[in-house]
Amino acid sequence: MTNTPENTQKRLFLLDAYALIFRGYYALIKNPRVNSKGMDTSAIMGFMNSLFDVIKREKPDHLAVAFDKGGSSDRVEMYEDYKANRDETPDAIKIAVPYIQSILKAMHVPCIEIEGVEADDLIGTLSKQAEKEGYQVFMVTPDKDYAQLVSENIFMYKPARMGNGIEIWGIPEVQKKFEVERPEQVIDYLGMMGDASDNIPGLPGVGDKTAKKFIKQYGGLEGLLENTDKLKGKMKEKVIANAELGRLSRKLATIMLDCDVTFNAENYELSEPDAEAVAEIFDDLEFRRLKDQFVKIFSGEAEASVGAAVSNTETAKKIETASKKAAQAGAGQYNLFDANSTIADDVEEASSRQTIKSKEHHYQSVATSGMGLKLFLQNLNKQTSVCFDTETTGLNPLTAELVGIAFSWDAGKGFYLPFSDNKEEAQQLIEELRPFFENEDIQKVGQNLKYDIKVLHKYDIEVRGPLFDTMLAHYLINPDMRHNMDVLAETYLNYSPVSIETLIGKKGKNQKSMRDVPLEDQTEYAVEDADITLQLKEHFEKELGDANTQKLFDDIEIPLLRVLAAMELEGINLDKAFLNNLAEDLNNDIATLEASIYKEAGEEFNIGSPKQLGEILFDKLKLVEKPKKTRTGQYSTAEDVLSYLAADHTIIQNVLDYRGLAKLKSTYVDALPEQVEEDGRVHTDYMQTVAATGRLSSNNPNLQNIPIRTERGRQVRKAFVPKNEDYVLLAADYSQIELRIIAALSEEDTMIEAFKNGEDIHASTAAKVFNVPINEVTREQRSNAKTVNFGIIYGVSAFGLSNQTDLTRSESKDLIDTYYKTYPKLRNYMSNLVDDAREDGYVSTVLGRRRYLKDINSSNGVVRGAAERNAVNAPIQGSAADIIKVAMINIHKKLAEGNFKTKMLLQVHDELVFDVPKNELEDIKTLVKTEMESAYTLSVPLDVEVGVGNDWLEAH
Repeated sequence: MTNTPENTQKRLFLLDAYALIFRGYYALIKNPRVNSKGMDTSAIMGFMNSLFDVIKREKPDHLAVAFDKGGSSDRVEMYEDYKANRDETPDAIKIAVPYIQSILKAMHVPCIEIEGVEADDLIGTLSKQAEKEGYQVFMVTPDKDYAQLVSENIFMYKPARMGNGIEIWGIPEVQKKFEVERPEQVIDYLGMMGDASDNIPGLPGVGDKTAKKFIKQYGGLEGLLENTDKLKGKMKEKVIANAELGRLSRKLATIMLDCDVTFNAENYELSEPDAEAVAEIFDDLEFRRLKDQFVKIFSGEAEASVGAAVSNTETAKKIETASKKAAQAGAGQYNLFDANSTIADDVEEASSRQTIKSKEHHYQSVATSGMGLKLFLQNLNKQTSVCFDTETTGLNPLTAELVGIAFSWDAGKGFYLPFSDNKEEAQQLIEELRPFFENEDIQKVGQNLKYDIKVLHKYDIEVRGPLFDTMLAHYLINPDMRHNMDVLAETYLNYSPVSIETLIGKKGKNQKSMRDVPLEDQTEYAVEDADITLQLKEHFEKELGDANTQKLFDDIEIPLLRVLAAMELEGINLDKAFLNNLAEDLNNDIATLEASIYKEAGEEFNIGSPKQLGEILFDKLKLVEKPKKTRTGQYSTAEDVLSYLAADHTIIQNVLDYRGLAKLKSTYVDALPEQVEEDGRVHTDYMQTVAATGRLSSNNPNLQNIPIRTERGRQVRKAFVPKNEDYVLLAADYSQIELRIIAALSEEDTMIEAFKNGEDIHASTAAKVFNVPINEVTREQRSNAKTVNFGIIYGVSAFGLSNQTDLTRSESKDLIDTYYKTYPKLRNYMSNLVDDAREDGYVSTVLGRRRYLKDINSSNGVVRGAAERNAVNAPIQGSAADIIKVAMINIHKKLAEGNFKTKMLLQVHDELVFDVPKNELEDIKTLVKTEMESAYTLSVPLDVEVGVGNDWLEAH
């Protein structure tokens, strides 16, 4: 039966569990989702997102999920090495599967699994059975092998990924992708070229292009083997010699259609879930957003978006109309699509989590004049600790205006002061609060206090007295977890706060201002924030002590909060005219590179398209015999892949240069002028709670990632200039601070002496490892020693070193071995760090900042190796971050005490940048250098280089 827009066939969706689980896990590998228990929930989250997307988008009639269990007994019997090359399953995925199956059970979604049978065989068997019963079947998987099953009514449904929409493959797409007449020929294609991921050998020497050519000429593998007389040379020899290997490979690649499983329409029908059980599991996993999504989908609140993100394939166009009709037809189907659903109520009842509706509280607004205000102020100023929270007209503290301020000092109680939109009246009210905010004896509590401090600065209010920031406290307690208030409230207080979107709507042009919200709703929302933050503070105070990070909180993170607020308010002057000229120069450079690339390629193409670029480099120019491919089968043109080849191929170096310049232009040269505020300055936002090592992050704009290894990249720094002609910029940079720290902590005498004697550490290292006098060290030897010196902190391997230098892998191994023999205490120190991490579960910096390493004892070698590298890197990089934070606090204090006009503007890794009046320059040079070098005492002296200039580049 052919699909037509009028078709009203029932639709069965079959999900390949492990394919989607692995995909979800690896999609978040660089930024894993870790909950408060230290559990990596990325794999569960990734799978559930895919499942919910299918249900929301497609509203299927029937749905089931297939799991592998114990591999494929039949295929291993045929070929002992089938999938033998697979890495061990990551622990996070092993843990994820039982949770996913529990969620599916609670949702009444069938889990199909049979010992010794793979999911693709289960899906293949069920697909063909359902097709015979008149169903349209959609196999939800990114795995290309399923293409062999595609028919008039069986489709591949590839979930959305990396910003690309979902793809629906029917017969036309399979024909185009594999250049076959019939989908079954995909089996011949896979059999001929093999499959590295499954360790299917294929025919030696036959790749993608050759397999497609043979299928066109001979129809398939058997046709090829019957016509070997038409082949020539080595290919003929290989095919004849490996005929049986080819047949075996074809058999291994064939999805089985006769598994012991039966399609049961009644069992597979999507039915009402057990909302209470689902909510309980999501609460346990701390899946707040997924739980909200579940409620919306199964109560009919989620809008269907059928076809909205479908790739523009021929089959997708045909199916779209029918899919919409099917979704509409399902509107009466239980309460998945029933607006009168009780699912939301069930979940709320099932959840033990409290809300503003269920928890007793007393929140009240205060009249902004008269006796009520007077009594409130008297009571406020008697307190020793008060939590406050500002409500504003926007997220930018430099432009936002006060709408109201909430206060709480007793759990469950609080007050709200609304502010007029009249600036004079607002200023009069804030003056009434000045005695409270500037009282040195009252502790001020808040969540992300830096924002509130910057907002109040506009009203000429300085927030004095002790501070307690719950976001910073939690960052020290659990640095790898998220730190926003909603997550903290749900995790530690079992409470779900009111969402801001319920008051002002979702982001976009129709979003309201807080001023448009009725006073009663403002009061409930704002005071709840203050109340919950106060309760979190009481919880975190104890945990800071338990984790031995109270001193770090009191002496470093909280004082630094004030320093960063001052820096962000000050901003830095930007020369827009210079950037405009630089943009023109970059356009010319990019055009020149484009022309060179087109000439070398022999045609014009979209250099920014990885697909087109890969085809030019590896199909047309054949620069590599066996190019690396991505999981989707596309040629990889990632930075690391191309960098490895750049030295041998001019076109690749040109492509890398093109990418670098294009990114530089879009990210900085074009973007920076757009981020200038009304004062003509750029005000970056420093985040203390992002990097687990303790390093600061910079955002809007990110000034820490400006590339400085290229000439054009360095020129961007020329755009940052002093306040006016009476000022200069001063840049102070720690010299090799991480090497000095590792020398001191490892007590490596040879290295310590080199630093104490003021020697060039890289030349000194080269002299020792290459066994030559220091005055005879060549530039190349020093360069290689420098690479090892810095790479050792990050666990550089022989492979990595050979990629970064002109050394072979063997020479690199010898150099690393010699390096460790030269510095034996260094190796012992690194080994001890890893051992301690295995024992304690964390490593610490010189000031006690902890980096927790949940994977340090993982059974997966790759995952464990990454944790071991972090065990070495975190104490070094984190200690460097701690030291510069101490320096910033001390310098800020000295500048205030000396009534200097000098302002600290930027912190970029190991460098600080200042705006300095020329008449203060000599004093400031001495002050900054002294404070930075004495910020922390090590057995190795800290050394700071100071530069001055009329722009940041000149100063650096």
